[in-house]
Amino acid sequence: MKFLDEAKIYIKSGDGGNGCVGFRREKYIEFGGPDGGDGGRGGDVAFEGVENLNTLIDFRYQQHIKAGRGEDGKGKNKSGSKGNSAVVKVPVGTQILDEDKDSLVADIIEPGQQVVVAMGGDGGYGNTHYKSSTNQAPRQAQSGFPGEDRWLWLRLKLIADVGLVGLPNAGKSTFLAAVSRAHPKIADYPFTTLHPNLGVVRRGQDEFVLADIPGLIEGASEGAGLGTRFLGHVERCRVLVHVIDGVETDVAEAYQTVRHEVAAYGGDLADKSELVALNKCDALTPEAIDEKRAALSKAAGVEAFVISAVAGTGMDRLLDRLFQSIAATKTPDESVAEAYSP
Repeated sequence: MKFLDEAKIYIKSGDGGNGCVGFRREKYIEFGGPDGGDGGRGGDVAFEGVENLNTLIDFRYQQHIKAGRGEDGKGKNKSGSKGNSAVVKVPVGTQILDEDKDSLVADIIEPGQQVVVAMGGDGGYGNTHYKSSTNQAPRQAQSGFPGEDRWLWLRLKLIADVGLVGLPNAGKSTFLAAVSRAHPKIADYPFTTLHPNLGVVRRGQDEFVLADIPGLIEGASEGAGLGTRFLGHVERCRVLVHVIDGVETDVAEAYQTVRHEVAAYGGDLADKSELVALNKCDALTPEAIDEKRAALSKAAGVEAFVISAVAGTGMDRLLDRLFQSIAATKTPDESVAEAYSP
């Protein structure tokens, strides 16, 4: 399935139905009178978060979404039925933005969460509504009110517990493939990963969702390379794992480059819990490992993990720490909900 994390769509709620002009004409009934019913209300347009979606690719082929029109009123004081509402299924983590891309309309962060973004138009009154002692046979009815229409942007920000960040070709996709059943594209050239990949890491009864974010380069926060488009995916992560290519000449500089872009992006990314991993240690001598680990630990201000995603070296220790870090970031309510989940 192709990954798409941004889409522009047009929505329109249903117009209200027209009121009816009608009169009673029944055998053996001495007095008639107006009996035109009201028009039905137009359908709404709502968005609902679902768990089994992780891309917005469907909206590349369905960009216009319209709700049903309300039914017109009928005689015998029968009101028209309401138009069918349009419920749009989107992945959890989808933000709904106005056409200007700045105004946030809604943020779908939970499965089953439903948000109405366009209300249907009201139905018009039938002529029964206008009868009075001085107007006993009104021949007027109200037209239905139009629904709302607007252009919206959908922007998907993946919801994952852990996000892998680093320079291109640092081994993030190999890391993901080593600890989960995901099968990301892996090659020996930069920007192999062009869209985020997700995997589930399981250990006993515990598990967490891991996101492999495309490589960042200097100036990414200003649009260089793949730009800020994918930095947004780490906004919802609880923990960041900064993967450094151990073959790099200056591992401290590589760390500072990505760290600067993460901080420049904003969104409180710089304040997230972070682990630093020196990858590809299988290609280094013990002396080089000690030297580069010391330089990286000094630059990051925390102890750097030494790993090899290919050989599996040091991965268990890092995963243990990740499970601990994720548990530390969860609120008491989240911990209780997980304990009682089926």
